[in-house]
Amino acid sequence: MGKDGRKNPWGNNANDDRTRGQRPGGGGHGGGGGEPPDIDEMLRRAQDNFRDVMPGNFRGEKMVVLGILAVIGLWLASGFYVVNPGEHAVIQRFGAWNHTQAEPGLGYHLPTPIETSRIINVEEIRKMTIGFAEAYGRGGAVGQRNLPEESLMLTSDRNIVDLKLEIQWNIKSSEEFVFEIRDQENTVKKVAESAIREVVGQTNMFPIITNKRQEVADRTKEIIQQNLDEYKSGVNITRILIQQAEVHPDVQAAFQDVQSAKQDAEDVQNRAGAYREDILPKARGMAIQMLQEAQAYKQSKVARSTGDADRFNSVYKAYLTGKDVTKERIYIETMEEVLRNAQKIILDNSNGSGVVPYLPLDELKRKQ
Repeated sequence: MGKDGRKNPWGNNANDDRTRGQRPGGGGHGGGGGEPPDIDEMLRRAQDNFRDVMPGNFRGEKMVVLGILAVIGLWLASGFYVVNPGEHAVIQRFGAWNHTQAEPGLGYHLPTPIETSRIINVEEIRKMTIGFAEAYGRGGAVGQRNLPEESLMLTSDRNIVDLKLEIQWNIKSSEEFVFEIRDQENTVKKVAESAIREVVGQTNMFPIITNKRQEVADRTKEIIQQNLDEYKSGVNITRILIQQAEVHPDVQAAFQDVQSAKQDAEDVQNRAGAYREDILPKARGMAIQMLQEAQAYKQSKVARSTGDADRFNSVYKAYLTGKDVTKERIYIETMEEVLRNAQKIILDNSNGSGVVPYLPLDELKRKQ
């Protein structure tokens, strides 16, 4: 039997052969050159020789040491990392920030748990939605699911608008993004919801659903960025897209009635304005004409009164110079004025004959 308990095919002990200096199968006499060598014995002898050259004559402990060295090597190799273009590597030492590698390439940090690396894509445009959620299938997005608790908002004129928007953002500071805020994406969404509700609450509904969408989006972006900068979030808002802005379906009919009433009111106001623009110039012209006629009447009356007063003064002056003549002239002129249109019969009563008195009795009876 051999040293390891296995039977030697030639019936010789391997240790006896080694101590005696005999070749395997030699039978102790140096002969037997025609027998084949013992391969198992040669392998065992090489193993024994390797153990002899090891310090302390290690045997099973050698594999343990090699295993420990392999584990240490793998542990040290775990510190290597790769930074691709558009990415930053944030290195933390015992949880605290140590440094950030912004250049692409291979990097190294002390192995875990001493240091850890977090690779962040700072150029990727990330998207989030408010008011709806996209449903995905095997081929990608297949539809949308409405979220009324997010989309329904109250406007300044106390109407309800159904608003759906998409927010696009990226990371401008990887250190702030990692260390300054928790649950980064949820924080950005909450800030965006607050901002859009603030803007909508200060705006009437009709501009939101018609021609003021871009103004609402720009104002919302400004407020979101301002709030995130105050939080030192490291987030940059690149774009706000309002995908849908409409009246809530439950109040659509009432809204149409209100819009029709507003249109009717605008039509009436327009007609009233046209009538005003037509009648006001005419009224102004008539007023100017009346003022001019009154002014002319005033001037004519004043001139006539002045003339009458001057004529009276001239007559009075003439009367003072010749009273008898003036009296007679005034009497004659007055009688001419009185008798000018009267029917007159002139009788000459010098001789008192030729005239028969006539009394119209029939006419007197009719008058009674």
